[in-house]
Amino acid sequence: MIEKVFLLEEVAPVVFYGAGNANMRMIKSLYPKLRILARDNVIKVMGSEGDIAAFSRLFDKMVEHCVRYNALGEEDIVQLLNGGMTREESAEHVIVYSTTGKPIRARSENQIRLVKAYEHNDMLFAIGPAGTGKTFVSIALAVRALKRKEIRRIILSRPAVEAGEKLGFLPGDMKDKIDPYLQPLYDALEEMIPQAKLQEYMEQNVIQIAPLAFMRGRTLNDAVVILDEAQNTTSSQIKMFLTRMGHNTKMIITGDTTQIDLPLSQRSGLIEAMRILRDVEGIAFVRLDQSDIVRHRLVTRIVEAYEREKELKARSTDAPRDGEESQSAPKQDKSDHAFSPKERAEHPQIEQHLNTKRYDNSFNQDRFQF
Repeated sequence: MIEKVFLLEEVAPVVFYGAGNANMRMIKSLYPKLRILARDNVIKVMGSEGDIAAFSRLFDKMVEHCVRYNALGEEDIVQLLNGGMTREESAEHVIVYSTTGKPIRARSENQIRLVKAYEHNDMLFAIGPAGTGKTFVSIALAVRALKRKEIRRIILSRPAVEAGEKLGFLPGDMKDKIDPYLQPLYDALEEMIPQAKLQEYMEQNVIQIAPLAFMRGRTLNDAVVILDEAQNTTSSQIKMFLTRMGHNTKMIITGDTTQIDLPLSQRSGLIEAMRILRDVEGIAFVRLDQSDIVRHRLVTRIVEAYEREKELKARSTDAPRDGEESQSAPKQDKSDHAFSPKERAEHPQIEQHLNTKRYDNSFNQDRFQF
């Protein structure tokens, strides 16, 4: 009889052991000749060399399954033992699994396009209104790549721009000051990675969350880098960010061009980058719309209402106001009405003078129409 110790280093013991240790009871029933003791993240196994080798193979599959899907059930263990597919592996369009085992998948046509564009391009722009899942899906893709060991780091960034209101002085150190701007990124990560593991990743800089200004001078290798709220970057900021790209790195840039919080005197770097880079090979653009909104159904109605208001304003701006003449219509010289037809017939020099004046007016109008 030999003894071997197995450590749960990459998974939460509560997920591996199952609710009420149900998974451990299943394992013990599958290997009745082994004596298995589990405590915290340590599993001690005693038995013959052949039985322990068989257990070790199943253990590796179970750990891999937990890392990838954040879930493990009794049926999954049986499927892994028999070489079959678990329910998570057979699910369609699943990106990763949440900390509660809930599948996180692409839920709309454009979200599926976003996932496919990520797989075939190194740089991806995801543009759409609030609630379309562009940031959440992007972070899920990054977490999946980390769990599959395709990359070594996830780097998330946002420009620190106030959304319409002045926040004034914020107390605390630098982290305390910038955390409010980055909280949505923390929220998404906490849904996909257990709290203890997330804290460990952040302490080891495996996952980094920083404002855009901190990206300057860096070369980002072996990473998925996400720039969120990119509509609030300036031209120089987004150019600086895009040129940080290193080897084995993918970049995802998300933004909503209808929610720009920059001062009116500054142009959005996102809009400019989309125009400049639209024909560059290796860069994909995915547009999401109201049909992709996955928040409360009222969010879709709110976005649609604002879009209707925007269209009404555009039409009212183009139409002439009451009492005003259309800008495109030539203005008639008021002096034309100062002379009667009889006077014009009797004095040809008057008609010649008016014709000259009309020509001058027409020339001046045409010069300044571009």
